[in-house]
Formats: sequence, C-alpha cells, structure tokens
Amino acid sequence: MTRSVASLLLFAMLVAGCNRQDAATAPVPDNAANASPVAEVVRPRGAERVVLAFGDSLYAGYGLDRGQSLPDAVQARLRRAGINATVVNAGVSGDTTAAGRQRLAFVLNQMKQKPELVMLGLGGNDVLRQISPAETRANLTAMVEELHRRELPVLLTGMRAPPNLGPAYVGAFDTIWPDLAERYDEKLYPFILDGVIGNPALMQGDRVHPNAQGVARIADRVTPLVAQALAAAPAPAPVSASR
Repeated sequence: MTRSVASLLLFAMLVAGCNRQDAATAPVPDNAANASPVAEVVRPRGAERVVLAFGDSLYAGYGLDRGQSLPDAVQARLRRAGINATVVNAGVSGDTTAAGRQRLAFVLNQMKQKPELVMLGLGGNDVLRQISPAETRANLTAMVEELHRRELPVLLTGMRAPPNLGPAYVGAFDTIWPDLAERYDEKLYPFILDGVIGNPALMQGDRVHPNAQGVARIADRVTPLVAQALAAAPAPAPVSASR
C-alpha cells in the first residue's frame, strides 16, 4: 500500500465504512493499550514452531519501528503463552495478490524449516487499484492450492472493499476469503483491520496503516487463531544441540 498519500487517504475514508465487527473465533479482550507489540525476551517451552506470515505492508510493518510488525506482535504473544514460536515475516509493502502469487513458491523453497502454518494476508493493494475481484480470487486460490499441495495449513486474514465501489464490486470482493476458507477448510480472520481502521488512535497518519497500538489490537485477535492452528498440528521433534 505504498501509493500517494492522497490515494491512501481516499481509500481510508472509503474503507472506514467497512469497519464491522466479526467473530472469527471466541472473543478476545481488546487490551491493546496495555500490550506491547514489540517481541519480548522469554523462555518458551518445547520444540520451535515456525509460522510464515506472507502478505503486504500490513504484515511488513510499514511505518513502524523494527520489532513492531504484526508478525512480531503475534510471535511475542505466542511466546508469552509458552509456545516456542518463530513467526517469519515475509510481508512486502505494495504487493498485490498477483505479486504474492509469483513469489510464494520461492519464499517457501528458501525457508530452512518447513512452516507449520502460513498466515496469508494479501488483497488490500488489489482493492486500492480496483483490480477485478475475479483476478484477486484466482490469485488467492492459486496460492491456497500451492500451500495445500505442500500440506501447509493456512490462516487467511481477509480484506474488504469500500462500499463506494458499488455493491457488485463489494459483493464479489468481500466473499473471496469466506469462500476460500469454507472450500479448503481453513481458518479465517475476515477483516484484518476490523476494529482498527477509522480509529485515529490506532492508525498512522496515512489513515491506512495501523500504528503500534493498532497492531497490538489486531494481534490480540489473530493470535488465538494461530495458537489453535499450532495446537492442531503435531509438534516437530526438538533439534539436538550436538551434531
């Protein structure tokens, strides 16, 4: 989402109308004011659990200090819960679903350890550029199918179109993520900016990207889904220190 400030502001004003509350999982208290999104030094238990966060600027941490991105915040919460998780940040600012589709296999092939879960968060730049929802759907479907081919569970973090783009566009765009989650039996957080966009206290000056407090609120809601997915997967065997 690295377009002109004017475009970003327009997008923010439009998407603010989409700020609806969804229950992707059991309610999680919004304690962002007291939670730090910066990764903490802790002593988690068990073998390392690797999660790949594959997305755009909302994953990359656009406009934030190092250690304040959403993957960092999710990792910190998992470790505070005693889960020895490493969340690998593969977010690239400006990526569309087409760009993500092109680089997904390369990123997976370069990982030293196979992830147990892939957080997939793309689509914001598609709606910013008003790319056809059919194209967005095709790209996301191809990525989910590639992950299925590799036997990798997926957590979809969805996006929504602003109502000003018209009911036809909104209807075609907003149904992409629920349809994919149902079709492939994957976990879904319907709207990644839910409860954050439209709140100046939780957003950066561009009105599109969350600030550290906004990231904390998103992480509070997304982390339980990540933890559930890891609990459902068999833990890898610990790697021996001696070789």
